[in-house]
Amino acid sequence: MHLDEGRKAVEAGDWVAAGHAFVRAAMEGSAEGAELATQVTVGLVPLADAGSAEAAALLAGIYLEYFDESALSDAVRYARAAAEAGHPAGQRTYGYMLLGGIGVEEDDGLATELFRAAAQAGDAYACLNLAQLVDDPDESMRLLETATREGVDIAGALLADRLSELDRDEEALTWYLWAAERGHTGAMQAAACWYRDGFGTEPDPVQAVRWFFAMLAHGDGDGVHEAIEMAKSGAVDAEQVREAGRLAGDAEAADSLIATVWGGSGGAYDG
Repeated sequence: MHLDEGRKAVEAGDWVAAGHAFVRAAMEGSAEGAELATQVTVGLVPLADAGSAEAAALLAGIYLEYFDESALSDAVRYARAAAEAGHPAGQRTYGYMLLGGIGVEEDDGLATELFRAAAQAGDAYACLNLAQLVDDPDESMRLLETATREGVDIAGALLADRLSELDRDEEALTWYLWAAERGHTGAMQAAACWYRDGFGTEPDPVQAVRWFFAMLAHGDGDGVHEAIEMAKSGAVDAEQVREAGRLAGDAEAADSLIATVWGGSGGAYDG
């Protein structure tokens, strides 16, 4: 969908809309989206040079994420220009560079100021970044809640961590599941382990194996070995494994685990 939106925007000559669409596609894992994002820089550069803060902020992000180090100086230049113009995404990007000393001298204080300005303007990722810098735990929690409401999956996982530290485990599991459903593999692992161990909920081995399988679908195979150990220990039987595979949308993973533990061919995850 995002790729189609981007192509239509290119046809209409709307380089900013095209860039945003291709970046969204890239963030969802599209290699083509990342490639197309690099191509729209040809249209973004004249806009940014003419004073468009939005084009400059977008251009800085693309240079930073999808180009090699040769584009770093341009990323800094456009991020600084967008930040100085008060553009929230530019403030957040330039703040990120300052925080890590990426192409600029490290300056945590200025980075924090920029994140705060962007967060106050409603930038969700700035809220996430600021939440990890402020000393006030209540403010940090509020910022994470704001970022989570805007759909930032890692913010949901971090919010769950904070709630767990406060022994609000049922709430924490809710947010781990929220982040897991949006593809955050760390939250998937947390949810799986909590369901396995009955932490914040009653033990549910099917849900545990389901989330271990989900990790595999997102490129993290660590959970499969945990699921195998559950099956070997008798915590789940073959039918429960099949149900977990159905819930995870990965019947093949379930069949392979069953073959590995209870015999047959195709034990792809053995060992």
